[in-house]
Amino acid sequence: MKKTAVHWLAEQIECFGNKHELQMSWATLEELCEQAKEKEKEQIENAYNTSFRLRDKPYQTAEKYYQETYKQD
Repeated sequence: MKKTAVHWLAEQIECFGNKHELQMSWATLEELCEQAKEKEKEQIENAYNTSFRLRDKPYQTAEKYYQETYKQD
């Protein structure tokens, strides 16, 4: 399964500490957030483009698309 931008960001932040102590500069956090925004933009564009390729048999709902593309257990 692919990772959502939020899942990716959470993994990146986890590299800087644990739930009780985080060792990260504000600049690093801002950079990670900018990267996550770019990933989110790419994911939205990909979802939009996928909907055109599958016009003859589209996903029944956006939720189904998300579950099949990004859902992680």
